Amino acid sequence: MKKSYTYILANKTRTVLYIGVTSDLKLRLIQHKNAEGSVFTTKYKVQDLMYFEEFSDINQAIEREKQLKNWRREWKLRLIQSTNPEMKDLFQEF
Repeated sequence: MKKSYTYILANKTRTVLYIGVTSDLKLRLIQHKNAEGSVFTTKYKVQDLMYFEEFSDINQAIEREKQLKNWRREWKLRLIQSTNPEMKDLFQEF
C-alpha cells in the first residue's frame, strides 16, 4: 500500500503555518521550496518542514489534515514542539 503524509510547514520566522497532505512528501517539499507548492505557501514563503505524520491510507492522511486545520495555533505549535522542540527545518533529514 502506498504511503501518504500529513505535514506542517512554516516560514523562516515561524509566524505562518501551513498544513497539507501528499502521497510523495519529498517531491511536495521540493515543490514548496521552489515556490511551486501553492499560492499561499509561495505568497508567505512557507517552505520549512516542521512536522509530518505517515499513513498507509491517503484517506487517513486527509482526515488528519482536516483535524489539524481545525486546531488552534497553540495546539499546532505544541504538536510540532513535541517532536521538533528546536523548530528546525526537517527537510534535510528526509
